[in-house]
Amino acid sequence: MTVRGVVLSALFAALLVVSSFARVDLGFTPVPITLETLVVMLAGALLGARYGFLSMLLVIILLACGLPLLGGRGGWSLFFGPSGGYVVSWPLASLCIGWLGKYVPDRGWRAYVGWFVLAELFGTAWVYLVGVPWLAAVKHYGLTRALLEGCYPFLPGDTLKAVVTAVVAVPLRAQFPPARLTGAEAVVRETSA
Repeated sequence: MTVRGVVLSALFAALLVVSSFARVDLGFTPVPITLETLVVMLAGALLGARYGFLSMLLVIILLACGLPLLGGRGGWSLFFGPSGGYVVSWPLASLCIGWLGKYVPDRGWRAYVGWFVLAELFGTAWVYLVGVPWLAAVKHYGLTRALLEGCYPFLPGDTLKAVVTAVVAVPLRAQFPPARLTGAEAVVRETSA
């Protein structure tokens, strides 16, 4: 771990908190539209697996301590509420995006497609795979109703977030790969010298 990596993890955790205040309540569902999953996707893509995971885990720990970070909400009641499954899925989503990102090409159209697919698989599909059954259990819904209230209305926006992740990740990673951005590159050079 590097100081720069930990600081960037804390900054992404703060960015996630700020993004949670940009929310739209739809009325027919207890799950709001937010920009949180965009930050989850970008944390994995830009910080890599370790620090992307750390940034999302930091948010989870602070929420569990009772800090009202997500749109003014926090504490254990958040985890046991309708959005709890989505929230607890974030660290693993970011970890998988960062870990599998090392197999995405650095440049060209394949890089954009690769980042889009990773963001969709883990920033969207994985989050729904955990969040929708959680919503169903908490609200005592059937799976169909949980999908109608916790998945389908959000798919277009989450697909757009995956596109934004790809558009941002490709040029930034070309200039600042995660090892360079987080300072891990310097640590490897020092230990091998």
